[in-house]
Amino acid sequence: MNLEEKLKLLPTSPGVYQYFDKNGNLLYIGKAKVLKNRVKSYFNFTPKLRPSDRLSARIFKMISEVQSLEWIVVPSENDALILENSLIKQLKPKYNILLRDDKTFPYIYIDYSEDFPRLEITRKIFNNKKIKYFGPYSSGARDMLDSIYEIIPLVQKKACVKGKEACLFHQIKRCKAPCVGKITKEDYALIVEDALEYIYNKNKLITKLKEKMLEYSEDFRFEDAMKLRDRITTIEKSQLKTGLDFASNDDFDLFCVANNSNKAVIVKMFIREGKLVSSSHDYVKIDANEENQDIDLNEIYERAIVNYYNSEIPLLPKEILTAIELSDKSDLEEFLQNKFDKKIKFSTPKINKKKELINIAMNNCIELLRLDSNRNNTTIYHELKKLFELDALPLRIESFDNSHMMGQATVGSMIVWDDKNNGYDKSSFRHYNLESKDEYSQMQEMLIRRVESFEKTSPPDLWIIDGGKTLLKLAYDVINSCGANLKAVAIAKEKIDAKAHRARGKAKDIIHYKTAQGEYKELKLPTSDQRLQFIQRQRDEAHRFAITFHKKQKRREDKQVSLLQIKGIGEAKVKKLLLYFGEFEKIKNANLEELKDVLNEKDAKLIRQYFDESEN
Repeated sequence: MNLEEKLKLLPTSPGVYQYFDKNGNLLYIGKAKVLKNRVKSYFNFTPKLRPSDRLSARIFKMISEVQSLEWIVVPSENDALILENSLIKQLKPKYNILLRDDKTFPYIYIDYSEDFPRLEITRKIFNNKKIKYFGPYSSGARDMLDSIYEIIPLVQKKACVKGKEACLFHQIKRCKAPCVGKITKEDYALIVEDALEYIYNKNKLITKLKEKMLEYSEDFRFEDAMKLRDRITTIEKSQLKTGLDFASNDDFDLFCVANNSNKAVIVKMFIREGKLVSSSHDYVKIDANEENQDIDLNEIYERAIVNYYNSEIPLLPKEILTAIELSDKSDLEEFLQNKFDKKIKFSTPKINKKKELINIAMNNCIELLRLDSNRNNTTIYHELKKLFELDALPLRIESFDNSHMMGQATVGSMIVWDDKNNGYDKSSFRHYNLESKDEYSQMQEMLIRRVESFEKTSPPDLWIIDGGKTLLKLAYDVINSCGANLKAVAIAKEKIDAKAHRARGKAKDIIHYKTAQGEYKELKLPTSDQRLQFIQRQRDEAHRFAITFHKKQKRREDKQVSLLQIKGIGEAKVKKLLLYFGEFEKIKNANLEELKDVLNEKDAKLIRQYFDESEN
């Protein structure tokens, strides 16, 4: 069935449509209230089927490439919006706008149902009306909390309240020891209020930290002073300086987008109780081709808003501000109403302080674009794109390696290079405990697990595999199985007499890649070639990360095996302990009573005695 015949069969239902080129590559994913009307609007049908004259240059080029069409019918337009967003994140169609920054921001919370509540960090919503949330925080939440616990004598650890005697924290005056009744609930509540003041007022917290940093410096505790300096910097980065006093308790979020010919940038700002609690930004890459200059700002706003609010949000705003009037505002309001059962309105302020805040956000967008354009690290991406015949610049790269010792402690690693960070995105690094026994199956297991997480974390622009042509073909088998728009290369060590050659300064690695025509080729670049060195750097970092985790797992397995050496403690009892406690360290730290919950008193005493003696 050709494209024109398929267009005649389009239903009048809401749904999601997908365009494909002649090679079956996914070009675009869109949503529609009425599939038939929306999809047909892209085409003129007389005198023959061709792209509509009303399309922008980018979309006109896309429709010119379309050879086939598929669609998915859903019950409502809201379902179409959610499905469209999910598929775009997973499959990375060539002509859709893809946002990376779709993570859930952390919140600080306190549970007032507890007698002696603590401040903690969460990314989840708890079903408890006595929990109060603060945030969201794009960065600095952990640094804020660590600082507050050093300044204010809160209960330092959750287990402390259950203790039967005052611990070290009480001795160093960082806890009032409610565990042994040294403070009443009423007096502790006053301490909690002092702690919350530092959350409401970051400047107060920063001032206190600077005083403490000066004290450390005067006492020649320079290492501690440097740690505080770094902590202050992180906390300061979590918000923009606005100079605005809203003098209200308003809760609202702000989204602002600006673009140049190469990139767009989104600035998000979160105002809670009239105070700016944090801000963040995310770049959107734009291919530097003439046909891609007509960027659709509405699409970027929609993608950013749906990405952010598609997660559970503990603190919802009453209003969402945008720098431009959105054409699909009603769709987004309906999406939020269905998601949270709360009406959140969209507005584009024209006057007063909200308009001033929009102007500040827009100025920050422009400054971020200026700083990005002045960076000189884009050359390597263009060279890699040309060398490997990639569809887009490889601005985000994931590299994979695995490690084991004679089949023991088999692990895998994924490291991430991101142009937005101008280096490694260590928060996205991942370890994998693998079940497979051979290297081929281990890599397969690891890549499949990564593909399964595409909906949560979008695919990168490029995979780098530690291996040869066989593993590169495996990578493409996995990619093709999910339909993602993703490229891969592999790097293998040069073999001399069937042995890998890794002499320092003479690492003549071989790079394998797949051409645009589907051929598998190999490259032997000079050791001085920057492109080779860049790929080697990614491979070596993945290898280092895998080896570090392997050693850690190996030590843990060795410790677990040592339990079998205790007379009377067999493998079945070890498995029973691990099943109950979850990990070896918890068995090691368990007291006699906790061990007796799993084993008999004799075995519990043997294990406790073994660990006590090994520590001495």
